[in-house]
Amino acid sequence: MSRPPLASLNDLQVFAAVARHRNFRRAAAELGVSASALSHALRNLETRLEVRLLNRSTRSVAPTEAGERLLARLLPALQDIGGALDEVNAFRRTPIGTLRINAPRAACELVLVPLVSRFLAAHPGMRVELVGDDSFIDIVAAGFDAGVRFGESLQQDMVAVPIGPPQRFVVVAAPALLAAHGTPGCPRDLVRYPCIRIRFPNGSHYRWEFQRDDEKIDIEVDGPLAVSDTRQSIAAAEAGLGCAYVYRQYAEAALAAGRLRTVLDDWRPSEPGFFLYYPSHRLPPAGLRAFIDFLRDEPPGPAPH
Repeated sequence: MSRPPLASLNDLQVFAAVARHRNFRRAAAELGVSASALSHALRNLETRLEVRLLNRSTRSVAPTEAGERLLARLLPALQDIGGALDEVNAFRRTPIGTLRINAPRAACELVLVPLVSRFLAAHPGMRVELVGDDSFIDIVAAGFDAGVRFGESLQQDMVAVPIGPPQRFVVVAAPALLAAHGTPGCPRDLVRYPCIRIRFPNGSHYRWEFQRDDEKIDIEVDGPLAVSDTRQSIAAAEAGLGCAYVYRQYAEAALAAGRLRTVLDDWRPSEPGFFLYYPSHRLPPAGLRAFIDFLRDEPPGPAPH
């Protein structure tokens, strides 16, 4: 009589999701089950294998040495299985399944939500999960099909597809602040102005970038407030706390109402816009291929003024 398998494919997918996320709740959200169900499945798997795969406490989850080795072998295998199923799915008239995309919050709001709405209307069998995240993550290890970033921050082993129009940044300030401090004539003048700094998830602060013709400058600004969200930056600028460096589209309402004014207009860099990226070493899932084809048929839209 043949020996029954020690682990099912479902058990291994559960382990891989928890080990990648190092968190039961995030893994449960990815798999669409409860965290308690995942915990139960992991205990059963470890019992059958007679080895501990995960160390867990009330605050953290981390693979053991055995778990790390199993995960390293499992991830390529699970990707191959997923690719095989996607090839079968490609024979369907309409793609089905879930497309998971990681993107900066600004990209979600300014570009992705309108595009995804039209994509879902064209492909009713698809579902899309958008995760707004301003940190730089490994999309493969985190279980995403694709990510969105500016072109200069993409890894070389990724395939990139332009998405949405070029983006423009502006420096804005409240009229009262400009009346008190004067209007800066060049980016270097900002060192004597209170500025609202942009804080990245890793704790570093963004150096404001400017360009006029072929001259490029980046400035380390200072001020009483640092934020990680563009809307907070605009609200603080309206309150007179300092100059803010923001996407033009976010500031349109405040500019139209006169609550903010732009400065250094001749130094505004126009970014090439966002890119959808995905790993080049494996066949894209059918849903991702459908989304890429959809993007190529979509007009990019006008750049902000």
